[in-house]
Amino acid sequence: MISEKAFIDPSAKIGKDVEILPFAYIDKDVVIGDGCKIYPYVSLGKGTIIGKNNTIYQNAVLGAIPQDCCFKGEDTILRIGDNNTIRENVVINRAANKGNETFIGNNNYILEGVHISHDAHIGNNCAFGIGSKIGANCYIEDKVILNSSVIGNPGTRVGTCTYIRSGCRFREDIPPYIIAANNPIKYESINYDILTDNDISKQVQLSIGNAYRILFRGNSSLFDSINDIKTQIKDSPEVRKIIEFLTRSNSDNGKGIITKEW
Repeated sequence: MISEKAFIDPSAKIGKDVEILPFAYIDKDVVIGDGCKIYPYVSLGKGTIIGKNNTIYQNAVLGAIPQDCCFKGEDTILRIGDNNTIRENVVINRAANKGNETFIGNNNYILEGVHISHDAHIGNNCAFGIGSKIGANCYIEDKVILNSSVIGNPGTRVGTCTYIRSGCRFREDIPPYIIAANNPIKYESINYDILTDNDISKQVQLSIGNAYRILFRGNSSLFDSINDIKTQIKDSPEVRKIIEFLTRSNSDNGKGIITKEW
């Protein structure tokens, strides 16, 4: 059902079995995939491309003009995958530069008042708690959970299967498979629950824990910690993932990692 009281630009492309309720605003060049539900007062801005079976609740603004003083009105994109739930008052900006995209993957649960800034990349199966804010050009990998009121500075990265507790703020990268907490944000432990839920063996979990003991409890530089993990920790895909993540954080363009203090 598409309400006659919704505004839909003639250039918008609407898939099959889409429900658009009264007073929704669908701008030009918007694409909505099959099976989506758009609640009242949702605004889908120019260049928003939405996949299948997404549910978008009241007052969400998707494809908003980027909050970037250098933006000159270029045609840019917000691309959203399938099976996402986007709750009330969420704001997601489209990209700031022509040819770029803000990207949201599949099966994400984005709660009330979340703001995802321009050119951010959000993976699959993530959950963002109430009022969390993600800065421009952030890269959030799969299966990340942000509790409420988490703030990520522009350009930072969060590794897969990581959980960030409520109220944390981070300006450095947060590596995969861990729990981060407190302000200033610190490593708390590895994320045993999500690793177990994803069928990561106890032996591999032990290797992950030992890798992070080297990183967070040692007195070595990040560069030396990476080399120690390579030589001292049994190889696995998860350990290689940690090494790759830390290596990028330690590069010239990297943000470093959160504090080593326990």
